This record gives sequence, structure tokens and C-alpha cells, in this order.
Amino acid sequence: MKRTIQISAIVVLVLSTILLITAYSRLDRGTPKTEDTALMSVGVGLPQMIHPIDLDRPFSFAGEPLPMQLSDVRERLDRELIVNSYRHSNTILNIKKANKYFPVIEPILKKNGVPDDFKYLAVAESDLNNATSPAGAKGIWQFMPPIAKYYGLEINREVDERYHIEKATQAACEYLLDVKRRFGSWTLAAASYNVGGTRLARELENQRAETFYDLNLNEETSRYLFRLVALKEILSHPEEFGFFIEEKDRYQPLGDYELITVEAPISNLGDFAREHGISYRTLKVYNPWLLTSSLRDAGRKPYEIKVPVQKVES
Repeated sequence: MKRTIQISAIVVLVLSTILLITAYSRLDRGTPKTEDTALMSVGVGLPQMIHPIDLDRPFSFAGEPLPMQLSDVRERLDRELIVNSYRHSNTILNIKKANKYFPVIEPILKKNGVPDDFKYLAVAESDLNNATSPAGAKGIWQFMPPIAKYYGLEINREVDERYHIEKATQAACEYLLDVKRRFGSWTLAAASYNVGGTRLARELENQRAETFYDLNLNEETSRYLFRLVALKEILSHPEEFGFFIEEKDRYQPLGDYELITVEAPISNLGDFAREHGISYRTLKVYNPWLLTSSLRDAGRKPYEIKVPVQKVES
């Protein structure tokens, strides 16, 4: 029994020595064995450099300056700049998608006399996605059905023009021009887009307020204008906020297309796509406003369907 114990002790000693040598060997090769040794090799904590954002400069939206002398305004803008600067994955995607969609949106804003800064409203509303909100707002501009129809967008079981970027952008311009005339400033027009004209008018009256910055509103609307300004700053100067996205890595606008006027019902859009040398998927990428696999209402009025000139398959 005594001899067995001695042998066991020797085995334990040998194994301990081997493990110790292995551990030192791993450290020598720069492959720490434990979390503690890993932290020792790279520094304690997450290695990054975080700096406050410079607020000591002028900010504006649609040509209207923010009253940066007010501490409340500075803090609210600071919050949105920080949130969107460190919302990395989403901000990177928005920078990429802006390269695809802004060239479509910008000329429509310009044609209607709406300031270019309102393209950031589409980013704030939907992250430049044809999204659907819990309340039922849809498209890049997030129109609810009644407002969409009021501004001429068609919505039925086969067609939803809230997903038609050109038509939806035109409708957004008309809405913004209407509320600008009503409230007298682009800043309040932007707030109206979020909270609604009726509610905004009531709050201005009840609070005896004259500007957006005088109003005490719900959190979402209180943040809304500042989110637009933050998105404008970051997407206009991404490198200043640490986002280095080369042109080749940004999403490209859709290729050239021709408009095919359809005046008769289409029972199967897959057949229509094949007839024009493209896939069904490509047809939907160019025409996301087509909801189903058919267009049976085409006999009621003509539709214009985009078909790529160079047959780009998705």
C-alpha cells in the first residue's frame, strides 16, 4: 500500500510538471491560456478609443440654425450624435444604402423646392428600407394608408405605391410643402411628419410655443429633429465619425431601365419577366410596389413597370 501511494505521488508530480511547462510554453508563444493572461497581453478591458463629439460649432437643418446656446438643445443633439455614431452596424448600412437611394431622392426634392436635408428624414423613418411599422406605415417614407391615398398613392391587394420610391418621394414632398405653409418653418414641418399636423398645431397652441425648441413633446418627437441633424452630420462626413466606407463597398443605384407601359391585365408576372429577359426576382427588385404575382387590375388603368436595359439578374 505504501509503495502504491509513493508511485501515485510521483505520477501526480510528473503530470503537474508537464502542465506547468505547457502553460509557460503557451505564454511564450503569445497564446494566453486564461482570460486573465489574455487581458495582460492586450490591456485590461475592451481596446478602443472613445471621444466626445464636438458641439462647439454651428448646426442647422434645412437652412434653419439650431439654437446651440441652449444647454437643453446641446444635450438633446449630443444624445442623437452619440447614439447614431456608436450604432455601428446600422450606421454602416445607412451609409451604404444612401449611395443607392439618395441619387433617386435628391432630384425629386430639388424639383419640388424641398430642402435637400429632408432626404435624412427617409433614413430616420425607415433606415432606407421598404419597412412596415407596427402601426401599419409602409415604405421608405413610412406613409399610413389615409395620408398615402390623400397624396395620390395607390394601395390595393396587388399594388402599394408606398413602395414606389419615386412616387412616394413625390408624395412626401407635397406633404412637407403643405405643412411648411401651415407652420411656417421647415423644422416644424419635420416635426409634423412625425407627430402629425393636428397634434402639432394643438401643442403649439396649448403651450404658447413658437418654435420646435419651445415645445415639450413626447420622447419620440422630441428626439426626431435632433436625430435628423445627427444623421445629416454622420452621413455627410462619415470619416469624421470613424466610418471609412470606400465607394466600392457602398451599394450602387439600380442600373438603367426602360418603362414598359402595361394596359392589359397580367395573370402571371413570372411570365412577364421571362418575356422581357429577366427573372421574377429582378422584376420585384426594380418594382417593389408590385405586391403579388399578378397585375389583374391593369385593365382599369395603365401601369409603368421598370425593366432593366442590361438584363441584371439578382
